[in-house]
Amino acid sequence: MASTSTLADDNPSPAPPAARWLHEISRRYQHMLDKSVPFILRRWIGLGAVASLYAIRVYFVQGFYIVSYALGIYVLNLLIAFLSPQVDPEIGDGGGALPVRESDEFRPFVRRLPEFKFWYSLTKAFCIAFVLTFNAVFDVPVFWPILLFYWFVLFSLTMRRQIQHMIRYKYVPFSFGKKRYDGKRSSAEEGASLLKD
Repeated sequence: MASTSTLADDNPSPAPPAARWLHEISRRYQHMLDKSVPFILRRWIGLGAVASLYAIRVYFVQGFYIVSYALGIYVLNLLIAFLSPQVDPEIGDGGGALPVRESDEFRPFVRRLPEFKFWYSLTKAFCIAFVLTFNAVFDVPVFWPILLFYWFVLFSLTMRRQIQHMIRYKYVPFSFGKKRYDGKRSSAEEGASLLKD
């Protein structure tokens, strides 16, 4: 018995217009994000503007301290991930571990959370927190000085632990202040360095 196939079985129906429109918006948004990668200073200035807008909104509304506290905890979590190496030397996984002795091979510092993702996550967090300030459900009455004090205690303890980790494993998560090598050496210098080795 021969099976009869219809045209609809052979060609799947095209995506509904709403899905195509959503895909196009998503593609354009991703393209815009990709184009913004090299403009580090401009991105961070934009984040500063968004954060200032949020702070002004909270100041004039005189509320939403729980939202601000949750935002502060999230920012602290992102900051720790930004300052931490991708492979933790305490675990000792080997592969991308930081050099701990002078004779170890140099490996550049690779962050657990890259700069672009750090910026993007912060920007999304401030935008979401800003939108939440327009909903009265999130305006829970609290005594904000206690939340602020508790956040500063958390920040100081966490950063102390992170700085001790940096000192213990001898890594600096920033590139300013480090020696830069051009890679351009004269042949006489190369010969001298080969003789020393």
